[in-house]
Amino acid sequence: MLQPDTLSARWTRLMNRAAARRATWSRPITAFVSQPEPRTIGSYARGRQLAAGNFLFSGHLLQQPETSIWDLDPPDAAFSDAMHGFGWLDDLAAAADPRCRSCAQDWLWTWIDRYGAGRGPGWTPDLAGRRLIRWINHALFVLSGQSADRTKAFYKSLAQQTIFLGRRWKASRPGLPRFEALTGLVYAGLSLEGMETHIAPAVAALARECDRQIDDAGGLATRNPEELLEVFTLLTWASVALGESGRAPSEAHWSAIERIAPTLRTLRHADGGLARFHGGGKGLEGRLDNALANSGVKTQQPDGLSMGYARLSAGRTSIIVDAAPPPSGKASGNAHASTLAFELTSGRRPLIVNCGSGASFGLQWRRAGRATPSHSTLILAGRSSARLTKGSERHALLIDAPRNVPVKLSRASDGIRFEGGHDGYTGSHGLTHARSLDLTFDGRGVAGEDMLRTLNETDRRRFDRAMDAVTLQGVTFEIRFHLHPDVDASLDMGGAAVSMALKSGEIWVFRSDGTVKLSLEPSVYLEKNRLKPRATKQIVLSGRVMEYATRTRWSLAKAQETPIGIRDLAQDTPEPVTDID
Repeated sequence: MLQPDTLSARWTRLMNRAAARRATWSRPITAFVSQPEPRTIGSYARGRQLAAGNFLFSGHLLQQPETSIWDLDPPDAAFSDAMHGFGWLDDLAAAADPRCRSCAQDWLWTWIDRYGAGRGPGWTPDLAGRRLIRWINHALFVLSGQSADRTKAFYKSLAQQTIFLGRRWKASRPGLPRFEALTGLVYAGLSLEGMETHIAPAVAALARECDRQIDDAGGLATRNPEELLEVFTLLTWASVALGESGRAPSEAHWSAIERIAPTLRTLRHADGGLARFHGGGKGLEGRLDNALANSGVKTQQPDGLSMGYARLSAGRTSIIVDAAPPPSGKASGNAHASTLAFELTSGRRPLIVNCGSGASFGLQWRRAGRATPSHSTLILAGRSSARLTKGSERHALLIDAPRNVPVKLSRASDGIRFEGGHDGYTGSHGLTHARSLDLTFDGRGVAGEDMLRTLNETDRRRFDRAMDAVTLQGVTFEIRFHLHPDVDASLDMGGAAVSMALKSGEIWVFRSDGTVKLSLEPSVYLEKNRLKPRATKQIVLSGRVMEYATRTRWSLAKAQETPIGIRDLAQDTPEPVTDID
């Protein structure tokens, strides 16, 4: 017997296909109302790789030169979605040489021939919205030199997809998929002849979604910084398109943009990348700066809390801490057990990181990336501060997570102080984890303290039971500091300190108070558009809790900074995101 969620998913697919087939009966459009202007940003390197037959989507690489993208056998659903969403069209348009143009044209019209009649996996509202945006953005690129018949087929397919979206956008999942569907519908209504009737309903629906999904502080329930950036990008695209057509975005739409912009600035590290928490990555190169520029919102949010994150910055150093409970309920599908974990970036170089989302490397890596040991924070008795539900790992939710997370930001005598705690280990061991971080005013030093303590008599009884279970040998704990792969780390002073060299020439030194064992161990760095996890290292402080209160102090200090000259600046240029080697 089919499970209810399977029946629901099957019913949605059937309705999408029926709506797609009905859309093929529409009267085709013949022209754009206005000349579309590309807004999406692609990668020249990825465009050249695609044209050479290197297809890298969702962590999978298929190398099949002289092969149409539609003749590939997708290894998973994420790979298929990337194909049918046409995000790769941005990359081919960025390269824009004759070979890339030829690939873009051949693959687009092959899609029309194979799937344009309403059949195939590409007919979901979010993919249709994503695809419409790309087709409209790059219409001049793909229509150049095409025959009248091909041009007619292109316009007909645009009309079909617009009508399909007008009927089925409500079937998209709340969150980023729904914003993609509605932004695609706004784009199509503004750009395509005869589709003007879709504008007003789409604008009104977009306003409702802004009110429902963007909270008063400019955040999303998923607390995924990269997802917030994608939503913000779509909203700014829609706003600019409406403005260029002589229309104004709704008050709710514009208010959401004004709320999100300062939040994203708070979640941005000194190197311009986003903090990598709750399934999100750093964001595509240039996407954040471009979206902020398009929005026109100049508001700066002072260091503090945004979407449950605390930011401390001074000099060239930024620290971002997960300072709230993980997302709950349906929003916890990509949540990580990362409460009180932090990332630190110095200038353009990340130093302390989280491992990141392993979703593109398979379900086991995805699960590992969500666990507390994959974050730069304390782990008690080898357990995560939250656990995942059993069953399908793809749909596992985070449960038994910290719910009481008090936080305080203040001025210290020589810098900025963060203080926070969480109760993720109270139920199992009676211990509360408290963490403080002090960043000096010049950004050259961080003093940290991690404490495990009982707060009341009930906690003490739980701790006593946990001690009895280990025959009074003490409850083990580890404090992990994952390092970025570009950091060259080594143990110094007989194992009493760790020196970390950044490619910028900076040297940072990590020390602890000597009450715990300090070691340098292997780790991994998980990022999108890579074929496999990158090997890196982590600093680990390990000890045992023997009493009702245990305190561990540690520090990070910049010991050296090589003067930056012309040669250093050249070496500090960001590397390409994609690796094909």
